[in-house]
Amino acid sequence: MYEKSLYLLEKVDLKDEMNEKAYSLPYGKQRRLEIARALATEPKLLLLDEPAAGMNPQETRELMDFIEEIKEEFDLTIFLIEHHMEVVMGISHRILVLDHGILIAEGEPWEIQEDERVIEAYLGVE
Repeated sequence: MYEKSLYLLEKVDLKDEMNEKAYSLPYGKQRRLEIARALATEPKLLLLDEPAAGMNPQETRELMDFIEEIKEEFDLTIFLIEHHMEVVMGISHRILVLDHGILIAEGEPWEIQEDERVIEAYLGVE
């Protein structure tokens, strides 16, 4: 178990912080630690609920790169709930859009960006 923990800390770039208290880590690193804990269970599906919430632009970009890396390395399907559209469009291969709990669109990022129902629901129309 110790070796596996070290391996995961290295994979999420937290090995140097292994003796730190989780609450003392910067926000972005806390998110990485949360994901490392999830990876320890060897999931095939990783659920991420607003992982970019509260992050600055640099942390958000690093998070997006990190999610792509772990997706490939651990052969994961990632189910992402996120309101930060740069993150959604930047890492998603398939998107489902809900409006008040009702599915209004499903498709690839470019399809979602052009979908009139999505534009109306999230941007409004004049």
